[in-house]
Amino acid sequence: MAIALVLVLVVVGSVLFHFLSPWWWTPIASNWDYIDNTIIITFWITGVVFAAVVLFMAYCVFRFRHREGNQAAYEPENKRLEWWLTIVTAIGVTAMLVPGLFVWNQFVSVPSDATEVEVVGQQWQWSFRLPGKDGKLGTSDTRNVSPENPLGVDPSDANGQDDVVVEAADLHLPVGKPVKMLLRSIDVLHDFYVPEFRAKMDMIPGSVTYFWFTPTKTGTFQVLCAELCGQGHPLMNGVVMVDTPEDYLAWLGEQQTFAQLSAPQQVGSAE
Repeated sequence: MAIALVLVLVVVGSVLFHFLSPWWWTPIASNWDYIDNTIIITFWITGVVFAAVVLFMAYCVFRFRHREGNQAAYEPENKRLEWWLTIVTAIGVTAMLVPGLFVWNQFVSVPSDATEVEVVGQQWQWSFRLPGKDGKLGTSDTRNVSPENPLGVDPSDANGQDDVVVEAADLHLPVGKPVKMLLRSIDVLHDFYVPEFRAKMDMIPGSVTYFWFTPTKTGTFQVLCAELCGQGHPLMNGVVMVDTPEDYLAWLGEQQTFAQLSAPQQVGSAE
């Protein structure tokens, strides 16, 4: 009886914790509410199964407890029960997988009008590159990385000369416009993650990964690295500021291009 009661209390406590817990997602600030909805569906399905299984265990512990003179009935097979369990399990698994497939299809289908923004991760800071007036990002290569060219932009690519370079500083994005984040790492694994945007992706040295999103709220959002990347991993933070179109253009006009940063510095001589 005590064990059955403990099992019932486990279910009741779990349900109360889920509905009364102060810990929940941060308020969403992008178009990816589909991700939240998919996780909620998974919560409900797994929660119902968890409660049903544990309550069934409590029932069995109480109903079939040891009593003098009782003898268990031996039934090694029950095809009807096996079919019932197989069908219900298949329905539950399908209900969890299908929404995720729809979301994944949207996740990898980048809108044609999305602006490309390059994110470069390195121990332990974030840098960014945005297209210039030509609207195109120039090519880049880790082999080009140097103190004078920290993002490895190809100096021979004309499309990269007007690229806006933001090194170890805040990234600004316009609200309401889709953005394709091109993710590069020049040392170890990183993961560019802003909780309010929901979408994230690993950054793998030697390759370019991506995700896209549309910022839906203006504000300041913290960037986290969601992949253990060394001793300074907890300190690898950054900031993404989502601006109104006017504020974004004003910020963009204050940034330097790759050509400006790589131009020889004028050094005066004392007579």
